[in-house]
Amino acid sequence: MTTVVGPSAPMAQSPGRGGADSLLGTVAPPPRAATDVRWSRFLPATEAEGPGVRAAVWLQGCAVHCPECFNPQLWAPRGGIVTSVEELAPAWVEQALAAGADGVTLLGGEPFEQARGAASIAEAFREAGLGVMTFSGHPYELLRTWADGGRDDIAALLAATDLLCDGPYLRDLPDTARPWVGSRNQGIRALSERYAAEVRQIAASGGADRVEVRIARDGTVAVNGWATDAALAALLDDLGVRADSPAQIAAADRLAAADRERTRAEATR
Repeated sequence: MTTVVGPSAPMAQSPGRGGADSLLGTVAPPPRAATDVRWSRFLPATEAEGPGVRAAVWLQGCAVHCPECFNPQLWAPRGGIVTSVEELAPAWVEQALAAGADGVTLLGGEPFEQARGAASIAEAFREAGLGVMTFSGHPYELLRTWADGGRDDIAALLAATDLLCDGPYLRDLPDTARPWVGSRNQGIRALSERYAAEVRQIAASGGADRVEVRIARDGTVAVNGWATDAALAALLDDLGVRADSPAQIAAADRLAAADRERTRAEATR
């Protein structure tokens, strides 16, 4: 384990090893407004996306494009659902609390491509007493450099994050010794004391990944967590059709919104 002393240093970390010559994730994401976020999927409770039971938000859009990414359907910047942060944040916090979550994980996609909106969501969960974990394909050192260089949106998301998994996935450096990350170059860093004990434990003795497979009544399948392509293919062989693509999720949400609107209309008659 490496612990760095300093005002902006992680409280504890399991730093990445290798991959220093990769250019993936080294270009700063452009800033964007915080009035809305583009997202693909929300779970009010999962045990596969970080420590404990937590909500998870998959944001849509990623320019890092790691080869053999676990969620390549989230690369497209025009997919998913666009919703105002003001509308999303309180609804997601309410659902997470009702489901017994003690934190939220922001992943995707690339949360720092929507850093301002993601920070607003993270702050709402923080205000409700929940912890925040954020995944990024950008190395922590670069995120810190960009934040210190005037990117207030990146600084805000870092400040609202308790636990950061950073760095691009590099398929030639598979990591089977630590949870949540896929390759050895990726770091796991406690940016506050909230998850520092868990990170120290991982740095000392590693940990195991988890994969959740959710099968709906109609037989469609949604997967979250981490697994290699080969392991995932073996797991899903003849199991069913995956339903966690942005287009399918958007269609389902439109149907649900239409149902809610019909219910409200009937109630006012």
